[in-house]
Amino acid sequence: MSSSSSQTETIVLGGGCFWCTEAVFDRVQGVLDVESGYCNGQVVNPTYEQVCTGRTGHAEVVKLEFDPAEISLREILEIFFVVHDPTTLNRQGNDVGTQYRSGIYFANEAQKQVAEEVIREIEASKTYSAPVVTEVAPLANYSTAEAYHQDYFLNNPNQGYCAFVVGPKVEKFQKTFASRVKKA
Repeated sequence: MSSSSSQTETIVLGGGCFWCTEAVFDRVQGVLDVESGYCNGQVVNPTYEQVCTGRTGHAEVVKLEFDPAEISLREILEIFFVVHDPTTLNRQGNDVGTQYRSGIYFANEAQKQVAEEVIREIEASKTYSAPVVTEVAPLANYSTAEAYHQDYFLNNPNQGYCAFVVGPKVEKFQKTFASRVKKA
């Protein structure tokens, strides 16, 4: 790594199913670690089955650790807003429920300001025909998802959902942000 900084930052993003979001950000240069998890619900350490009911209040999310000397939060959010639909409330494609909401869960005021600024710019640009409904909130009650959810796409590339839903999102990222793809 060519970073001169040993400082890292963490941001938590909800872009629908965490398998999709994790698969994209695993490939982003400057992102050091991606972990699937749950946040901003009422239950402490919920299970996947509990979250899937939609009654815990949790969102499926990914926690990104990144090197701001290699990639800025703004650039991460620009990728985030291209690889999911931030205009559909509590859904991404066929995944429906509050657990699939679009969200940015910040660790500090600076991250909140960047998130709100990027959303304002997207709205002003009329990129989408509908309003952005991405939740911007402080991170609360985060827990790591079960081990079998970690690196799901990497470990199950031929599984139906991965082949037909996750794969195209990864391809979209790689085409749209070619300069941001990690070098092999």
